[in-house]
Amino acid sequence: MADSKDSSGMPTARKRAAAGRDAAAPGRDAVAPREQAEGERGATAPKRSDGGRDAAAPRKRADARRNEKTLLDAAAEAFVASGVDVPVRDIAARAGVGVGTIYRHFPTRADLILAVYEHQIEACAEAGPALLASSSTPHAALASWINLFVDFLVTKHGLAKAMHSDDAAFQTLHARFIDRLVPVCAELLDAAAAAGEIQLGTEAFELMRGVGNLCIGADGDSRYDARRMVNLLIAGLRTA
Repeated sequence: MADSKDSSGMPTARKRAAAGRDAAAPGRDAVAPREQAEGERGATAPKRSDGGRDAAAPRKRADARRNEKTLLDAAAEAFVASGVDVPVRDIAARAGVGVGTIYRHFPTRADLILAVYEHQIEACAEAGPALLASSSTPHAALASWINLFVDFLVTKHGLAKAMHSDDAAFQTLHARFIDRLVPVCAELLDAAAAAGEIQLGTEAFELMRGVGNLCIGADGDSRYDARRMVNLLIAGLRTA
């Protein structure tokens, strides 16, 4: 028997069968709205969450670096004033924090001493290229950097005693000092020599050793001005 046809021209029985198959086995169009909704929820939620974490993490790291720098600067000032045995409460007062904050960052005094000098070594090393780029002449950059180096040496008050401790970390401090600062001094000397401002042949280690010797005992005799002697040394490097 032939199928009857509806107004669309499609056999009625065949149309009902097709509708049944569509209802029993929904295709992509039937599930797409649900998948799209779930996909949108899945795409937007992690984006908000990850974005929040990505934004917060750098801020926390930056805050931590600033806080640590504040502590180290305060400790360096305290070392200059009172030596490395200065009470922790004095360092905390300079930094504007509680004593507990100091101990959370630096559990032992050796940790604090080491961190202070490593912090200053890095600051002195980073200052060399910056001074060379901003100073009027390479010799002026060299003179400014040597003054920073003198400041560093002054903050070493009490370091020799500290380095006699059993803490193995102090054994590497001198090597770090040499490895980081001698190349910076050499770069400044090379630039000044290339500009014809200083005599050739001055070695960076030799100059730094001489500056260090001039600073020995500077805090024990008010009649001796180590910085003035260092300035005379730097001036003496200039070509006639």
